Amino acid sequence: MVSTDFLITSIIVVLIPGSGVLFTVSMGLVHGRVASIYAAIGCTAGIVPHLIATTLGLAVIMHTSAIAFQLVKYAGAAYLIYLAYITWKDRSGFQLGEKASRAGAGLISKAFLLNILNPKLSIFFMAFLPQFITEVGSAATYQMLLLSGIFMLMTFIVFVIYGLLAHLFRQKVVESHKVQSWLRVGFSSAFAGLGAQLALSEK
Repeated sequence: MVSTDFLITSIIVVLIPGSGVLFTVSMGLVHGRVASIYAAIGCTAGIVPHLIATTLGLAVIMHTSAIAFQLVKYAGAAYLIYLAYITWKDRSGFQLGEKASRAGAGLISKAFLLNILNPKLSIFFMAFLPQFITEVGSAATYQMLLLSGIFMLMTFIVFVIYGLLAHLFRQKVVESHKVQSWLRVGFSSAFAGLGAQLALSEK
């Protein structure tokens, strides 16, 4: 029911850096491993609505409506630009300690919004998952839910690994104000670039 092709393709897809990976890595560098885990939880949770919509066929409705797609797309772009702004303005990061562990709900919410406001995720799942469905009827729905669960688990594990690797480099970042400045500007520019790319993208 779960093919090797699906597992290999999924891990390749998850490993490709995107806005979720960028956010998780930035949290790992700025606030440490606890924050990166919260970010991974939020990013993974943010793909749940897209997977459910794909499974139930609701994504088809949204993507046949140009207005619905554009609304979600621009909301996602605006949110990415907002993340770029607050990352650029933040001068309190790169401090050793567990400040971020007390703001877990906020980090999870930010990461959740990052993925749920990306309409291209539901397009991706609509194109990706059916290729590996071998059952029919209710069994097909069960298989899609199973594959979706596996994809989510892989996403969470890979994101946590990305975040923990970022945390390993954190000490050097804390010791260099120049590196802190470069990273802050770099992450801010990357979020802004992703937001502009989403806003200018077509269906």
